[in-house]
Amino acid sequence: MGRTILTIEHLIKRYADKTVLDDLSLTVEEGQVLVIVGPSGCGKSTLLRCINALEPIQGGSIQLDGQEIRQNAKNLYALRQKIGMVFQSYELFPHLSVMNNITLAPTKVQKRPRAEVEQEALALLDRVGLKDRAGDYPRQLSGGQKQRVAIVRALCMHPEVLLFDEVTAALDPEMVREVLDVLLDLAKQGRTMLIVTHEMQFARAVADQVLFLDDGRIVEQAPPDEFFTSPQTQRAQRFLNTFTFETIKQKSIGGFEHENP
Repeated sequence: MGRTILTIEHLIKRYADKTVLDDLSLTVEEGQVLVIVGPSGCGKSTLLRCINALEPIQGGSIQLDGQEIRQNAKNLYALRQKIGMVFQSYELFPHLSVMNNITLAPTKVQKRPRAEVEQEALALLDRVGLKDRAGDYPRQLSGGQKQRVAIVRALCMHPEVLLFDEVTAALDPEMVREVLDVLLDLAKQGRTMLIVTHEMQFARAVADQVLFLDDGRIVEQAPPDEFFTSPQTQRAQRFLNTFTFETIKQKSIGGFEHENP
């Protein structure tokens, strides 16, 4: 970690008269994993959508590598290619095979040679255990497999920052682990990631920093050990108390080995 790659300053997002993000500021360094947690409706997913300019903002600024991201920016198309986003609903094209889902954007948008992209796609599919499913269609895959394909599709665009929005929310419990294992592997590779999740055990295992949002504001930000064992605010304490398990306070959690110092 070192240089700041993403800077958000005094961000304001409103829907009609409701303020969803209220004067929110943060920075993300290259190689950092920032996990965003908080109650439903606190603005977590909206924050990710604003970073990718999927939502217009009403105040403040978002900069990637010093370049401002906004919906009317002339270079928005190029900036968006530096941001990979994976949604909880996969967003795969049902009429395309796994391989064609992955290679569509790199070949059409980035104009890269198809043979090169296919070789990279196969290597990434192999890494997530799906090399033999390259010719299948989304309807032939489980939810966990679809989500792993969506992650590979994002990686093939060579993004500088990866955004993950509740990528396990739509999965059966037995499929959750296979997707979270992929994210843990990406963290070990030094990928810059912002992850919205309700999986507290996973959050503690993968995060460099935990950001706790409530009512559109940053209530607390701390390293995972500090946040999960001794939160500084009553609001964060109440939030963590809603989880019935005590394992988030342990070093080895739910099979996820916590590696942050």
